[in-house]
This record gives sequence, C-alpha cells and structure tokens, in this order.
Amino acid sequence: MARIIPNKQPLDLQNRKAIGFGFPFNANAVFRPTYTTRDQIKANLVNYLLTNHGERVFKPNWGSNLRTLIFENMDSNTLDDLQAIIQGDINNYFPDVSIKEINFKLEEDTNTINFLLTYNINNFGIEDDINIAIQ
Repeated sequence: MARIIPNKQPLDLQNRKAIGFGFPFNANAVFRPTYTTRDQIKANLVNYLLTNHGERVFKPNWGSNLRTLIFENMDSNTLDDLQAIIQGDINNYFPDVSIKEINFKLEEDTNTINFLLTYNINNFGIEDDINIAIQ
C-alpha cells in the first residue's frame, strides 16, 4: 500500500546550520543568516522583486524591473500590467511558490507604490507575505 510522505526540506532539520542569507545587510557579521526554507524563500523573493534588469552580473534579465514603472501614469491598466509582471516572473523563476494575492496601494503625492504579496510555498503548507514600497 502506498502512502504519502510529507515533504520536509532536509536543510531545515539542523537548527544551527544557516542555509542562506537574508536582508537587510546590517547584522553583526554584515550578513543576516537564514535557518529555514521559509526565511530563505522570502529573502530570494525580496531580492528578485527589488532588482532591476542589468544589475546582476552575467544575468542581465534577472530581476522584476519594477522601478521602471514608477514614472508611468498609474491607473488600473498599469496596476494590471504590474500584477501580470509579478505573477509571471514568480511563476517562471520560483516554481515552488504560488501567489495567493497581490494588493496595491498608490500614494500619488510621493510617487510610491506599496504592495502586499501573499504567497504559499507548495508542498510545505507555508503561507507568508511580503510588503514592499517602490519609490
């Protein structure tokens, strides 16, 4: 008889062994280590969303390029485009993450877009969110 074995990241089993680094870079040793898959995926998503094309060496198309939309006329069409960019990029570069919801809040006076990205990490049953302000 077959049974389903819950999927657990083997790196999460060792509490004292870091699996990556997170943000911001202001810890005692410059890098803030991450010890769980949840924290590392969140750090990877933040890194991707805040990177523009051409900023990553040898990967000129890496990044969501969101800051280029700051000077665009913000209306419902632009927000729909922004949501499509975020959704498509995360589906392409992060196949283990599924987006649950994206909420935008425009601050036209300061030319800022705040968005809340709620996502699930597939096969782990983990839900998390990221709040990002693009100025």
